[in-house]
Amino acid sequence: MPPAPVIHEKHGDRRVDPYFWFREKTNPDVIAHLEAENARTEAALAPTKELQEQLYTEILGRIQETDTSVPVRRGDWEYYTRTVQGLSYPIYCRKQTDEVVLLDANLLAEGKDYFRLGVFEPSVDQHLLAYSTDYAGDEKYTLVFLDLRTNQLLPDSIANTHADLVWANDNRTVFYTKLDEVTLRPYQIWRHTLGETTDTLVYEEPDERFLVGLDKTRDHEYLLLSIHSSTSSEVHYLPANEPLGAFTVIAPRRPKVEYSAGHQHGYFLIHTNLDATNFRLMRAPVAAPAAWEEFVPHRPEIYLEGFAEFAGHLVLYERTNGLRQINIDQTHLIAVPEPVYHLTSLSNPTFDTHVFRYGYTSLTTPFTVYDYDMRTRERTLRKQEPVLGGYDPALYTTERLWATAPDGTAVPIALVYKTALFRKDGQSPVLLYGYGSYGLNMEATFHSDRLSLLDRGFAYAIANIRGGSEMGRPWYDHGKFLEKKNTFTDFIAAAEHLIAHGYTNPRKLAIEGRSAGGMLIGAVLNLRPDLFGAAMAGVPFVDVLTTMLDETLPLTVGEYEEWGDPNDETYYHYMKSYSPYDNVTARAYPHLLVTSGLNDPRVQYWEPTKWVARLNELRTNDNLLLLKTNMGAGHFGKSGRYDALRETALYYAFFLYALGCSR
Repeated sequence: MPPAPVIHEKHGDRRVDPYFWFREKTNPDVIAHLEAENARTEAALAPTKELQEQLYTEILGRIQETDTSVPVRRGDWEYYTRTVQGLSYPIYCRKQTDEVVLLDANLLAEGKDYFRLGVFEPSVDQHLLAYSTDYAGDEKYTLVFLDLRTNQLLPDSIANTHADLVWANDNRTVFYTKLDEVTLRPYQIWRHTLGETTDTLVYEEPDERFLVGLDKTRDHEYLLLSIHSSTSSEVHYLPANEPLGAFTVIAPRRPKVEYSAGHQHGYFLIHTNLDATNFRLMRAPVAAPAAWEEFVPHRPEIYLEGFAEFAGHLVLYERTNGLRQINIDQTHLIAVPEPVYHLTSLSNPTFDTHVFRYGYTSLTTPFTVYDYDMRTRERTLRKQEPVLGGYDPALYTTERLWATAPDGTAVPIALVYKTALFRKDGQSPVLLYGYGSYGLNMEATFHSDRLSLLDRGFAYAIANIRGGSEMGRPWYDHGKFLEKKNTFTDFIAAAEHLIAHGYTNPRKLAIEGRSAGGMLIGAVLNLRPDLFGAAMAGVPFVDVLTTMLDETLPLTVGEYEEWGDPNDETYYHYMKSYSPYDNVTARAYPHLLVTSGLNDPRVQYWEPTKWVARLNELRTNDNLLLLKTNMGAGHFGKSGRYDALRETALYYAFFLYALGCSR
């Protein structure tokens, strides 16, 4: 018999939580419940077993399993990864003339249910390699050091680190971040000298809203210690040739002022929102780092996302009208061939170069690597992701649509379908994806696995809803705190637009989101369950109010600057009004698949578990309601590439089955 419900009382409000006991991870009854839910999910999807295998075979068949990445030059060496058919993880290599295998992740993962590589950082002289591993999915990494001349591990080993590290220029000193044992917040910076048994605490951040991080300027002159929350930041610097020295602050943190820094020819370049909603670039001499002067002015119509400094060039990452553009030296933009696309900077470790490496992709164009000469504007194709099986992008159509939110805001939607199969007669299936939090952008990128849906007559759509930054920084600001509901109503508006314009109908419309995007799915299902035929919520953040009231949980206090602090009564009632778990009622819900990870430090496994239990208790129909928990993984699911592909095949089989499209 389950324990008695827990009563939560706050601000005179009383909430009854009958499933609070699911938090007891060591309780055998909790584990038994999760295993029973997994068994129920497997039984419910048993009719799709053949379809899952078919989808897996299709998805795998498009991948060039044995492949090599484009090499990245560091000094005299070229670094790259290889994948081998039948092996789940990459092999990390370098070469001058002959190949040298640095790490075989398949050997590191052997006998483990889960494996993820964190840090992978060669020393400046290329003689040593710092790397870290996570074998549980809880994002606690153990840091070790490999002598690349002898292929022997050094005795140095450091547990409970975050995946963040920089080398000083002496090739024997590293700085790394450590996690708070309770909240798992990266809050300390430590210095370690190889061969020594005692490390030195360099910095500890007491304010639980802030995280710490490490970086190095692209010219290798300075180590950077960053301290940042969602709304404020501070950067300290240390000459990379003086690792035993003390870090110096560039400018003290101020409320609602964010900045990051680089270095070029004696000046710090400072990317900031100081008096600039969409950010601008400042600079200051190293001798007077707080004396900022404007270098690239604020432009209200262009969101300056960041920059990369080179010895003779400056690259600006900008966004306008929802799309990324790359500005070279404020003289020209890198040309793009399609109206809907995504550009991204790739590894550019060399400071004194005229060549800039970037990636290009769209909903129909596989990921493509280019080297761009910033002087001549000549572009060299280095590699395009192979898609086996005769893929022809000309057979697919991409569209950009605009939905209208209830407040009149235009919301962009990117959409792709196979031209010969998709019909705008209101009867076609559509999978609509959304996220809308933390200012993160959902880009129009290519994924070969989606072809298994498109080739069955689906359209795939991405709604760029508020809470992201696709339309500039205000797009984010108007989708958080007491305007969070714009995220949900934007998504509903996108769904209604697709239906109203004949792309689909409610019975054929599926929706998907992960993490905070899973919260989106939960919220819109409570608001408009009639609008969707099926939904998938991956590791969803759905017990918003209870989690945000528990400061002992990882990340909670820092999240106050995203959602608000429910200890404030105004925020409490606003969050309660949309928290998916708190707003489940007796009504019909569409088919729903929910996933979680037992070791997830970001969204605790009990949130989706509680949500599914409450839905099972209150819903008034018998549609599929499935919970699948990865018992040996965390927030990002299975780590091996073949296991990940099987998970994708299962998700697609669920959508096809739930919408009556399985064939």
